[in-house]
Amino acid sequence: MNNIKNVRLIEIPKIQDRRGNLSVIEGKAIPFTLKRVYYLYDVPSGSKRGGHAHKKQQEFLIALSGSFDVVLKDGKSIETITLNRPNFGLLIEDGIWRELKNFSSGSVCLVLASDEFDEEDYIREFKEFKLFKNR
Repeated sequence: MNNIKNVRLIEIPKIQDRRGNLSVIEGKAIPFTLKRVYYLYDVPSGSKRGGHAHKKQQEFLIALSGSFDVVLKDGKSIETITLNRPNFGLLIEDGIWRELKNFSSGSVCLVLASDEFDEEDYIREFKEFKLFKNR
């Protein structure tokens, strides 16, 4: 079973240029085959997103613009990581509860996922998540 120690920030290569920076995710930059991309934006002040875990899916979160906090729980430990640089992404392995909060104005969260949407892969109740972790 994965725990918070499996979650890690990964630096995305940044090509600096006087005209602006460019970052590229390709090849083995992330440790899974990309099957879905989605993004969160226009999140109202004080709102939270996430509030779930995945049984099998891995995700890579990037703050393309602005900042937000990612609260991670593995059933024993809690850690909060602030994402605020577009050349760093947070790799969240399966079996980790995540909540996104404290979105700054204009923030955009890009999510690269290892699988297409499957409701059966979601654990949406924290009580159920704790049972899943303790089996």
